Formats: sequence, structure tokens, C-alpha cells
Amino acid sequence: MNKLILPAFLVAASVAPFAQANQTLCVYDLLGSAGDMVNIAKDYSLAAQSMGAKISIKAYTDERVATEDLKAGECDAVMATGFRTRQFNPTAAALDSLGVSTIIRNGKVDMPASYETVRKTIQTFSSPAASKLMVNGRYEVAGIIPFGTAYPVVNDRKINTVEALAGKRIASFDYDKAQAIMIQKIGAQPVSADITNFAGKFNNGSVDFIAAPAMAYRPLELYRGIGTKGAIQRFPILILTYQIIINETKFPEGFGLKSRQYWLGQFNRAMTLVNKAEKDIPASTWGDLTPENMVKYTIMLRDSRIAIAEQGVYDKPGLKIIKRVRCSISSADSECSANTENW
Repeated sequence: MNKLILPAFLVAASVAPFAQANQTLCVYDLLGSAGDMVNIAKDYSLAAQSMGAKISIKAYTDERVATEDLKAGECDAVMATGFRTRQFNPTAAALDSLGVSTIIRNGKVDMPASYETVRKTIQTFSSPAASKLMVNGRYEVAGIIPFGTAYPVVNDRKINTVEALAGKRIASFDYDKAQAIMIQKIGAQPVSADITNFAGKFNNGSVDFIAAPAMAYRPLELYRGIGTKGAIQRFPILILTYQIIINETKFPEGFGLKSRQYWLGQFNRAMTLVNKAEKDIPASTWGDLTPENMVKYTIMLRDSRIAIAEQGVYDKPGLKIIKRVRCSISSADSECSANTENW
């Protein structure tokens, strides 16, 4: 063999096993390939090239299938709600816990401060110091963005107090045990549902109450279930997030941290979409709770969140981190001097 060719051959042979193959990101979007989440993911795939990855996008309208495909190796990464990504990293998914980001001031929900809780938590999780928390086995959180507030959507606007929820039929996702626990705690009736049919059950009258973000209002035609008597009550049950989970063995070393920091930079873009969706809902569709009932709801969600964590459904370290963030924003809140969520 030619002596000049041999070294080149040996170098090629030694490098080849470490070359990164192309990666597939499976994205859940209510509107499939035409949706905003898919469009955001396409921009991410371009940015990821500078991080050493070559990502192709595959759209899904069922996030259960998308997350199952990640586990089966059909996807190298998935982009889905924190409800579904909790199985891969419960600490990051603690952001999608009942009332965890809600801040009450002067008897009203302070939504800018509540979203600031989300932003600062994402910033914390995106820091190098939190890298170990973002890895769980072969899975790593590679980014988090807000998807908007999950509001109570009701077929009767009189359902505006904690007491009024008793006996009502509420859609409960089978895979999220936290929902059933809270529903039973308030004396309501959980009705089995999933992401593919919960809106249909509300629209056809099978349930009285669902929790949904503004971005679901038009795609899922929630105005049909709301009708003339219902409303979207302007109170945050929780603030939803989209989380990107990667199989870290399929990506270059250090990719996860770079990716988390990229998505942190997309926070304002995501909020623009959230705000637009809320403004697109007719003003007459919104309902408001009294200050007294806002406080009651907040305490109910806090008590439920703690009980759910004690049952092992919510991640205690994640909730502890988020409480610190809440109290850094609203230190006067009575919970900040209490020993709750300080496991």
C-alpha cells in the first residue's frame, strides 16, 4: 500500500466511529406541520447546526405517540408539554405543577410576575450549575419555553368558586395522576380523557370543565363548548411549558447546555405567541374571579401540589427550586416564611 495513502486511511478509520449521524426531533403541535411550535422548531434546527447537530423535524398531533417514539428510538429528541416530558425529567417538569408559578398581589394574580417566575426558573435550569439536574439516564432536557396559562374553561360562568366545583365533571388526563388527585380533593368528578379527546368531551357536554391555554381556543374550537353561558376564567391553574428532551447519546458532547441556553433566548418569542392567542379570544368570553376566590383557588392549588408531591407524583427538588424563585420575586408572600415545599 502507498505510504502516503496509509496514514489517511488510518485517520479516516479512527474518526468514523465518532461521527454524529443526523438527528430527528419529533414535535407535538395541535396543528401538526402547520403549527407555531413546528415553525419554532425549524428555526432551532438551523441554529443547532452551529452546535454540531443536523436536525430534521417530524410533526405529531398526538404527543403520546411522539414521546413513545423517543423511547422506541424512532426519534432522537422530542418537543412536547411538561405533562408528557415528566417521565424523562421530573425536576424540569415541576414547572408544569399546579399553581407553582402563580404570584398573588393585592388579591389579584400578578401575571407578569408569574411569567417572570417561569422565566427565572428556566434561566436557573439553563445555567451550567444545573447541568446535572437536567440529565436523567440517557435523556437530557435541551430547552424549555412557555406555552401559556392553563385556564379554567367552563360551560357555565357560574362555576367561578372552589365550592362551585363540587360535583362537576372535569376532564382528567389518564397519564397525569396529579389531575385526578386534585379533582377528587375538591369533590368533583374526574372524567377520563387525553390530549386527543378532552376538547371534544367539553364541546359535546360530556364534561363541565377543562383546563386549556389560549393557544388551544381556536384550533380545538372551544367556543363550541363555552357557548353563550360559559367562560374562560382568568385564573392560572398552571403555566404550561414545552420541553425539549434529547437522547444525549445521539448528540455531540455539550450540546444540551448550548441548546438550553438557545431556548432561554426564545422566551420572548414564545410569549409573543401566547399574548397574541389571548388577545384573539373575544373579550366577552373571559370571566373574572373575585379577589377572595383567587386567594382560595391559590391556596387550594398549593395544598394540592404539596399533597401530590408527598404521593411521589411531583418532584420535590424541582418544587423547592421554584419556591425559591417565587419568593425571590414576591418575598412578602406568607408562604415565604412558612416551611412548606422545603423538603
